[in-house]
Amino acid sequence: MADSPVSIQVLSRSKPSTPSWFGEAAVMAYYLRQVGVLATIEEQVRFAQRRFGHYDVIDFVIVLLGYAISGEHTLEAFYERVQPFAVPFMALFGRERLPYRSTLSRFLAALNQAAVEALRTMFLEDLVVRPLEKENKTGGLWDRQGTQWLIFDIDGTRQAARQRALPSTSDLPPAQRRLDDVCAPGYTGRKRGETVRTRTTALQAHTHQWFGTFSGASRAGNGDYRGELRQAMQAISTYMKAQSLPINRAVVRLDGQYGNGAIGQIVETGDHTAQRIR
Repeated sequence: MADSPVSIQVLSRSKPSTPSWFGEAAVMAYYLRQVGVLATIEEQVRFAQRRFGHYDVIDFVIVLLGYAISGEHTLEAFYERVQPFAVPFMALFGRERLPYRSTLSRFLAALNQAAVEALRTMFLEDLVVRPLEKENKTGGLWDRQGTQWLIFDIDGTRQAARQRALPSTSDLPPAQRRLDDVCAPGYTGRKRGETVRTRTTALQAHTHQWFGTFSGASRAGNGDYRGELRQAMQAISTYMKAQSLPINRAVVRLDGQYGNGAIGQIVETGDHTAQRIR
């Protein structure tokens, strides 16, 4: 049997392959447009700042959503993969231009807490009004009297950062560390490092819905972990109210840096708590 001919074409210019996560981004973009989340962000979240050109908040939110979907380790790696497909990627979300990395950096540095809270509130409201299933099953635990209880996990974590020694001579400019804006000296929790950053997450244990993450530049070092706990408890209260359940049916598991008896003074919303005390 004769061999069939094979045709091989070679191009002198580079032709990158479509990222493996591009299909998932297309599905997510279609869903967000159908339920009106993108339109809500454009209408409700405002942040006026110079040097952003023709970009709006929604453009930067799309970049961060794409970065989360892609699973790339860094924003730099994400930009390298998406750059050849920047126009079609933004078109999936109904936008035209992909913000430059430098513009995104300036936006994140200038973003104020009011805009962050507006985005947080919008996403939380969308979560509680859009159940995972049509039957609006929230899960839970039922005791022998048939009473439903919802379990929530609030976990405060801290991440230590290593810092190399920098040369200091008269012919060099003053040293500037990039982590100074988000990290500060603090308790490292037996982790190797010189500076620390804290973060608190809130999870509905039955549906595995993340409905809160609280962090920022003000959380550098030992951070305001008690303030983050108050924010998490407020989010739980909003969730319970949306499910038409009394707040005293919530059981909150506190772990991580919340293993402290003094934290009980903050939890005064009627929730039941389970703590692992240090």
